[in-house]
Amino acid sequence: MFSILDTPIFGLVISVICFEIGIILSKKTKFPLFNPLLVAMVMIIGIMLTFNIPLEKYELGGDMIKFFLSPITVILAVPLYKQIKEFKKYMVPIMVGISIGVCTSFVTVILLSKATGISEELALSLLPKSITTPMGIALSDTINGISGITVIAVILTGICGAVISPIIFKILKISHPVAKGIGLGTSAHAVGTSKAIEMGEVEGAMSGVSIGLAGILTVVLVPILLNIFSFIM
Repeated sequence: MFSILDTPIFGLVISVICFEIGIILSKKTKFPLFNPLLVAMVMIIGIMLTFNIPLEKYELGGDMIKFFLSPITVILAVPLYKQIKEFKKYMVPIMVGISIGVCTSFVTVILLSKATGISEELALSLLPKSITTPMGIALSDTINGISGITVIAVILTGICGAVISPIIFKILKISHPVAKGIGLGTSAHAVGTSKAIEMGEVEGAMSGVSIGLAGILTVVLVPILLNIFSFIM
């Protein structure tokens, strides 16, 4: 047992098994909280705490999975290519929607941070919450945030977006596939995109393109907006 813990096998196998269990639960129950990523996280944390396994042991294999997170997002270009006509048809609304989403995310974090009285450093760490982890960490370091807090915020944002999006779409009667995809990709990045792909090919394609565009706009606009709203910080 201890020899396995000293190899990447443990982190890889436990991640795959827990995620597969999450997928099965999600398909069987159709319950929003049984998001595969959330289920996997809870199970892995529970196993490590129960058996007192150091984080470093899990990271031997977990880091290998993390390494492939960035390049694997390239595959999101495939559904976009298949739906390129749809993207061209709605290009202006898509760009407007993503831009408004990025600005809304920024303003929301600033106002809630001010209302709750958290430190400026913590507030800056939360600003990249709606973009992918690699871009979020880079932006957090640039604006003097705490990268560890940013990673947690990104993960929780993605999970929450994937869990509550079906409910929001139902309550607000949002049925257009492009609108669903743009909303999920802009607010919940890759985790939201996985949910969008479950909804349909158009939703997945639009969500995939939103990840890149929202990330670029966030990296460009956040430093500018910080200067504009400096009197609040």
